[in-house]
Amino acid sequence: MRTLTAGSVMTRDLVTVTPDTEFKEIAALMAGAAVSAVPVVGPDGALAGVVSEADLLPRGEAAGGRVRGRARRRKAAALLARDLMTSPVRTVDVGDPLPAVAKRLAGHHLRRLFVLDGGKLVGVIARRDLMGVYLRPDTDVQAEVEAEVFDRVLRARPGSYRVSVTSGCVTLLGLLERRSAVRIAGQLTAQVPGVLEVRNRLDYVWQDQAR
Repeated sequence: MRTLTAGSVMTRDLVTVTPDTEFKEIAALMAGAAVSAVPVVGPDGALAGVVSEADLLPRGEAAGGRVRGRARRRKAAALLARDLMTSPVRTVDVGDPLPAVAKRLAGHHLRRLFVLDGGKLVGVIARRDLMGVYLRPDTDVQAEVEAEVFDRVLRARPGSYRVSVTSGCVTLLGLLERRSAVRIAGQLTAQVPGVLEVRNRLDYVWQDQAR
């Protein structure tokens, strides 16, 4: 079975800055690239921190009066990325499966996670990147379920099953030899990228496991 990972949906073309990048250049890069944050990368390629819109806002507050909080006052006076950035940065590994990535994004109410490969920054994955998985055409989802689940894994007899997909909802029909195969078919189908729901209506001939 194919398992989508952070690396398969992440954005690779990143706008980065160095710890010595100046405030105005950071602001210009973010505006020009229409991004809300830029990673700060050291000379060795390691991710040192991230500068987001929230890190730039204290300077605007300072222009309008007193800035509350020691951390915000420090950032209001900062001129370089090393002083503006937030660190450490929440990251995932390039090989982490998408369900785990989605859980982390949701669990921590994050807008993005930076992706590392061997400790080096290789991309960023945002909530919108995960949404794209569920835009797969139904025909693609059906073809993968048939090829990966029934043909490659279960080696089901052609004509013994039928797969239909409507708006990401997969219906499985037919007669398999073993009850365990029916269970496996449902479980594996649910893991196929783009599947939103599985209606497992398969039947079986042999009861090969306890109910």
